[in-house]
Amino acid sequence: MGETLRGAAGAGRAGRSATAHRLTVALFVAAIAGARAVSAQTPMAPGVRLDEGRFTVVAEARDARLARSLLTAAQANDSFPGLPRPKAHVLIAVAPNAERFRQWVGPHAPEWGAAIAIPDEQRLVLQGGGAGSDAGDPVAVLRHELAHLALHEQMGRLPPRWFDEGYASVAAGEWTRDAAFETSLTMVWRTLPSLQRLEDGFFAGASEASWSYAMAYRVVSELQALDPINGLSNLFSYWKATGSMEKAVRQAYGITGDQFEKHWQARTRRRYGALSLVTNISAVFGLFGVLLVPLYISKRRRDRQKLEAMRAADVAQEAAARASALQALLDAGQDGGRDVIQELGQNAGPSGTTGVF
Repeated sequence: MGETLRGAAGAGRAGRSATAHRLTVALFVAAIAGARAVSAQTPMAPGVRLDEGRFTVVAEARDARLARSLLTAAQANDSFPGLPRPKAHVLIAVAPNAERFRQWVGPHAPEWGAAIAIPDEQRLVLQGGGAGSDAGDPVAVLRHELAHLALHEQMGRLPPRWFDEGYASVAAGEWTRDAAFETSLTMVWRTLPSLQRLEDGFFAGASEASWSYAMAYRVVSELQALDPINGLSNLFSYWKATGSMEKAVRQAYGITGDQFEKHWQARTRRRYGALSLVTNISAVFGLFGVLLVPLYISKRRRDRQKLEAMRAADVAQEAAARASALQALLDAGQDGGRDVIQELGQNAGPSGTTGVF
């Protein structure tokens, strides 16, 4: 997920110090100047600088191809829902790896952040080719961060954090946020928060922030859907003119903020509640399957062993029975032989030979 550094107040809530912010800016300046090092403690490898239109991309040489891809993507898709086309010049810095990214962002960057935008400076940092798998698609991440900058260019600090993040997700087409919301286990028992509680969720740890990102995406999507023709355009116009989101929602959509809050919660429950319940019932059955299958296999193994033991016992019993019957026959044969001998002895002649009849 991307992050946005929303001025001094936002920096304080996110736990970033002023020193970390100055270091980030210094690194940017050094990159633009083509310096090989910002300081003895923070060396920079030889890199590339690409300029086109309102974008400048700086990266190390090994990320040159990625830098060109990002510049091409930024140029090709440089408009954002409901906003006029941005005009401010943007600096995009590609950190070669997660370690350098953390150095540039500061020591207190949230662990779930894959990129960061600094709207007051119209600059952003994202991870390059050495990033981990959790850094996401760099083109989608870039689009998300550029949406933060475009929103700030037009609206300044008027949008709260939840709207800022939800809008960037909608602009970037991050359907995965929607999918994560559908399958979230917390949908089964958790009450959907108010917008104020949603705002607080971005500062309550990675798990809560992930939930808040998904819900912010849903809220902005529902706002956009209220006017199929104009989308968010009228909302932004009224919001900028009045300085109040409540007034802007009334003028753009003809409903109060409280009415919209109930609307998006009801729509979300109706749209995703049953699906989430079914999904999680399936997950429960899957869990039972994981637990019961080994027991079933073990029981089958024991039954098979018992059956084999019974068969062996039957074979032994049958062999013993056959041996007993044979012995009985042999014993009977021996007794019969003695009788025949005695009978023959009685019929023997004087010379002891058998008589002939």
